Amino acid sequence: MAKRDIPLERVRNFGIMAHIDGGKTTTSERILFYSGKNYKIGEVHDGAATMDFMVQEQERGITIQSAATTVMWGDYRLALIDTPGHVDFTAEVERSLRVLDGAVALYCAVGGVQPQSEQVWRQSEKYKVPKIAFVNKMDRVGANFYNVMEQMKNQLGANPVPMVLPIGAADTFEGVIDLITMKALYFDMKSLGKTVIEKDIPEEYMEKAQEYRQKMVESAAEQDDALMEKFFAGEELTVPEIKAAIRKGCLARTITPAFCGSAFKDKGVQPLLDAICDYLPSPLDTGAAVSADDPSQKREVSDDEPFCGLAFKIMSDKNMGKITFVRVYSGTLKLGAELLDSTIGQEQRISRLFRMHAAKQEPLDEARAGDIVACVGLTQTRTGDTLCDPEHPITLESIDFPAPVISVAVKPKSRGDNEKLGVALHALAMEDPTFVVSFDQETSETIIAGMGELYLEVIVDRLKREFNVDCDVGAPQVAYRETITVPVDNEYKHVKQSGGRGQYAHVCLKMEPQEPGKGFEFVNEVKGGVIPTEYIPAVEKGVKKALESGPFAGFPVVDVKVTVYFGSYHEVDSNEFAFITCAMQCFKQGFMKAKPQLLEPMMDVEVAVPEQYMGAANGSINQRRGRVEGMEDRAGVKLIKATVPLGEMFGYSNAIRTVTQGRGTFTMIFKQYEAVPKAIAEEVVQKRVKEGKVRPFSAD
Repeated sequence: MAKRDIPLERVRNFGIMAHIDGGKTTTSERILFYSGKNYKIGEVHDGAATMDFMVQEQERGITIQSAATTVMWGDYRLALIDTPGHVDFTAEVERSLRVLDGAVALYCAVGGVQPQSEQVWRQSEKYKVPKIAFVNKMDRVGANFYNVMEQMKNQLGANPVPMVLPIGAADTFEGVIDLITMKALYFDMKSLGKTVIEKDIPEEYMEKAQEYRQKMVESAAEQDDALMEKFFAGEELTVPEIKAAIRKGCLARTITPAFCGSAFKDKGVQPLLDAICDYLPSPLDTGAAVSADDPSQKREVSDDEPFCGLAFKIMSDKNMGKITFVRVYSGTLKLGAELLDSTIGQEQRISRLFRMHAAKQEPLDEARAGDIVACVGLTQTRTGDTLCDPEHPITLESIDFPAPVISVAVKPKSRGDNEKLGVALHALAMEDPTFVVSFDQETSETIIAGMGELYLEVIVDRLKREFNVDCDVGAPQVAYRETITVPVDNEYKHVKQSGGRGQYAHVCLKMEPQEPGKGFEFVNEVKGGVIPTEYIPAVEKGVKKALESGPFAGFPVVDVKVTVYFGSYHEVDSNEFAFITCAMQCFKQGFMKAKPQLLEPMMDVEVAVPEQYMGAANGSINQRRGRVEGMEDRAGVKLIKATVPLGEMFGYSNAIRTVTQGRGTFTMIFKQYEAVPKAIAEEVVQKRVKEGKVRPFSAD
């Protein structure tokens, strides 16, 4: 086998994660420019950013799909994924974090830690991703690096360790002080910041620089017992010792090395690139890939191990069809290789293999452990599937995605486009697991569901532009849930006598509410074989079928424990189908006796308004059944934190602009499901009955 061109310890797979408008894509563009990948800088506001290559991204000035690219920085190879910041595209962040080794957590120096910053931090902690922090937009009025450090401690529970300090802020932001070398770094604007000029630290900053260097050295010493002894003995730690200790703490996620700059003004990006190489993990640091079924089955990060990888993203391309992004964990993936998708048990052949640079491709003959590549030919593979050598099967942990919270009905404007719509929706659903397509038999409507209004707008736009299907779109619908509030026992006999063989099943179910978020639990307490063991799975299947569309309003049922404890059967007339039907009916009847309750998605909403509009903004939240839970000042605006039902937030962007003369903005993130007030629940149920979405179901 040919020798590796880049040793694994010099490979960095990382992502940039932040709140919307934090400057992720601008920072990515600077990384491409400084590394020599791009010869000119693409700006987001001009719609010319390399990483925002979708038409919808260029028009809206936001990132919708995560984009991958690979650059060289010195003798390190950096694979970068620019993730979206908008909450509607949270699945893109989730799947990227699952396969990345490290991340840059980006913060606006003015906005600080914002709602989506908290969300992506939690997502990265779930996958144990080491992070470095970059406080961007230091050139903006109200920029405050030290405030952001405090917010990281208080709101994220993080332990940020400043590695640089800003020289000035807003209009006076000139450069940064490197606390390791104790030099002031300035960025030559004639070379668009490519040339870094080292100078002595300005006198007025020296005291602060010494104070923060002492804190940094102390944080480094805490990571290693030998260094701690040296530190307390009053000995100087060397630069390699400090860097090694900071790296150790970063990999253990006990500290977050913090940097600052202004990507837009070309200041502070090179120290960030150096830090990515110095402190973020290589594929070797993340350890072996472990089987989800058998923890003793592992694949070490090595080219010599059998191949295994995870499909983490799927994209439709007009010319190539389906492109599958794969993170290679072990072994070598060769062009034309036969692979086993162990999640679905299917073998497929790779027809094309390449490294992505946003929308462009660089063809490859092979990929090795630690690589992130794209393949063509894996037509059956879905997001989260494991790909492996057919001779050495293994199934890795998949990716968890949140359930959609909002849906709309779509139908093509032209009747002849029905088939085209079906093909297009299937392709889009393959791309994104949070996008769900269903067909309502009662109303003959196609329903699409996703993570938010903007998300579904983009889907409809893509149907038109990429698949040439123009659609009429219904009003947004909230993804309600149903549950019970009191325990109940119910008995049901299913007896059907028609010519020939009849049907007989009899079950007794105990139904109990579970705590919110606990989900569904099925327990078998049948004694003495009153229901034969082979029919118990049919009882569970019947209950699960009933959960799909609750008898109260036709929404999925959640947080219920069901115990089957008694019943009877008939030697001749009992069968699996009879027990499925019986369990379904028994559950539905019992459900209506158990004081059913409708649940609605509640959103964490943060509204930013100038102080004079605070009363109007509070009023707009109260009108929407919202609860104001706190207020704070941040960078010259008032931040109102509230919890508001999703169903009341449709059209809120226009409403908040109207009451604040265009100066108010808001963000929202799904928080939890809560009970709907009785009067509103009755309205929802009546509407569903009227529309034919649910048939009135009696408890008798």
